[in-house]
Amino acid sequence: MTDRLNDAALTRLPDGVARPQYDRRAVTPGIVHLGVGAFHRGHQAVFIDDCLNRGETGWGIIAASLRSATTRDALAPQDTLYTYCERDGQGETLRVVGSILEVLVAPEDPAALLAALADPRVKIVTLTVTEKGYLADLSTGRLLTDHPDIVHDLAHPEAPRSIYCYLTEAIRQRHEAGAPPLTLLSCDNLPSNGRILHGALADFAALRDPALADHIRDAIRCPCVMVDRIVPATTDADRDGVAAGLGVTDAWPVVAEPYFRWVIEDDFAGPRPALEQSGAEFVTDVEPFEHMKLRMLNGAHTAIAAIGQSAGLPTVDAVYAVPEVRDFIDLYWRQVGPTLRAEVDGAAYVVGLRQRFANPSLKHKAEQIASDASQKVPQRILAPLCELRAAGQPHGAPMLALALWLRSCAATNEKGQGVAIHDPAFHDWDAPDQDALPPEDVVRRFLGFARVFGTTPDQTFAADLTAAYTDIRTHGVLACLRRMTKEG
Repeated sequence: MTDRLNDAALTRLPDGVARPQYDRRAVTPGIVHLGVGAFHRGHQAVFIDDCLNRGETGWGIIAASLRSATTRDALAPQDTLYTYCERDGQGETLRVVGSILEVLVAPEDPAALLAALADPRVKIVTLTVTEKGYLADLSTGRLLTDHPDIVHDLAHPEAPRSIYCYLTEAIRQRHEAGAPPLTLLSCDNLPSNGRILHGALADFAALRDPALADHIRDAIRCPCVMVDRIVPATTDADRDGVAAGLGVTDAWPVVAEPYFRWVIEDDFAGPRPALEQSGAEFVTDVEPFEHMKLRMLNGAHTAIAAIGQSAGLPTVDAVYAVPEVRDFIDLYWRQVGPTLRAEVDGAAYVVGLRQRFANPSLKHKAEQIASDASQKVPQRILAPLCELRAAGQPHGAPMLALALWLRSCAATNEKGQGVAIHDPAFHDWDAPDQDALPPEDVVRRFLGFARVFGTTPDQTFAADLTAAYTDIRTHGVLACLRRMTKEG
């Protein structure tokens, strides 16, 4: 198939394929998005496409990659159109999304991204740059001022690497030109993501211009956000399936589950699109929803990924199909549930999670979920574990989940196959050789991994983690899960 998805091809698509119902030429930019990847295109960009279809034509998206040109190179020949493919166990629906007007590559042309951010028509900047992109101590929310990217940006602001250099310069230009202040909307899986972004941005600005830092604290709004939708990485099989449904080639479609939730703190510096008409929720306090998602969905996801990496099972549905895993995850949810706030219904959420994890059509890879896990484990597993221990409540399942993560960081899995670890933090830390060291030495080395554990945990914690990890090393992952759920 040689024909490519683009504006001209829209009229030739099959009747069952949804497509933009607006004149894309009449759309003007109102949002800049930093970190254009599958998750943004499978969630926020779809919501904005809804807004444009309703006639809110001032909210087009200028998307920017902060690292690679891959997404731009895939979408530019398609007039930045792409296919959103929604799948459940029964079938799929296809929708062509037109809300992204342009894709910029920041390292190629920093001035173009700064011009987009400074454009007075732009009112909102959204971000999906992953946890590591915030360059902050997530326990305190303070900027890592000694991070190489921060050091570089302070010395070479004309060639930015971090989000903070771009944002502070754009905010300075807007302030001097009298443009309206921005709302910065973090859509990453961070607790208190808006407050972390606001604080770290002010920290960076203070290193350059204390007056600008004051302006950021006073005028720039950074609502906290919880975004919930599973969007696996696109595969060649996905591309082939989408092309068959479209009748033309799409170089980079996205695949997602039907479920979504977008909860946003209602604290904007200026106007916003009517996202609530597509199901987004505007609330005064996002924290209960953040906790529920991070601890129930993301915590269980991280445990499932660790099981998959260790046992040699490739995808979430393959791991979750194992009875021992399902029983263990149920126990994990029961034990972590008491750490949730009263405003949310954890039991009802779990009912949906069981269906979502079992969805056979997504093929969400354990390796993808396990990436950057050292940035995720502290808030997803370690935080509820420590709260349960302090309260004297049962916590064997989250302790085992933590031990499973340690085991998943070994060079080989239980089948003797190599394990791919995609975590930049391991470049700066000498990970232990789990095949060569006894369990107690492996655990001791991990407990010294300050990025995850901070100060060294107490002796009881160390002993319990060592026992759980030893059990995995001795008996294997699935046998440990079987014994824990039987005892639990």
